[in-house]
Amino acid sequence: MTTDRAPLTRTELADLLTDAAQSVSGILAAEYPTAAARSYLHPVLGALAAGPHVVGELSDRLEGFVAAEPRPATPTGLFALASYASALGWLTESFAELTASVDEICGRVGIPPEPSNAAVATSGGTERDDEFDLPFSALELHALCTAAEAAGLAPDGYVEVLSQSLLAASRITDACMEISSGLLEDAAYVLDGATDHVWLSDGPKGLPTLVRSLLARMEAAE
Repeated sequence: MTTDRAPLTRTELADLLTDAAQSVSGILAAEYPTAAARSYLHPVLGALAAGPHVVGELSDRLEGFVAAEPRPATPTGLFALASYASALGWLTESFAELTASVDEICGRVGIPPEPSNAAVATSGGTERDDEFDLPFSALELHALCTAAEAAGLAPDGYVEVLSQSLLAASRITDACMEISSGLLEDAAYVLDGATDHVWLSDGPKGLPTLVRSLLARMEAAE
């Protein structure tokens, strides 16, 4: 069922993109209580818990945007739609990659991937390794060994999965920051009024920020 409405104004379209940008950036501030047995997952659990909600929220907004009548048809409306859709697609793909990374980490330590399950990992030993040779201070090494013991892992195994977790966190952080900044750039572009003729005269330069970023990545991969 569709709902008749007046076409969204330039300000309303910019607000749509700005709100989406704020929702995406908010993922990075999300916190999730992490049990000592899973401390190596702490870098990713906040984003992992918040991400699906944001993806669902943005999906619902996009569905409402395109389902109501009249559908976006002006250059400005189509520009905003392309920006929003590309951001949602990029975010969805990024969280699929994050989930796969967390599943891999959990598989390495022999635990189910659900963050709400407080089961203790059983892989690896709990004895401290006297020959553990990494550039840590005595205090840092003590904290590391304590965390590894609580997680049921040998120190070197703990460092390995923690490193994977930090790498996954870095990737989702980079993605969320790029998506958010791209949406904000496009919101400013919509307000500026430049979108009135982008489809006719500006070529690739008139495409939404994230669309141009995706095209650049595709060209670099070829």
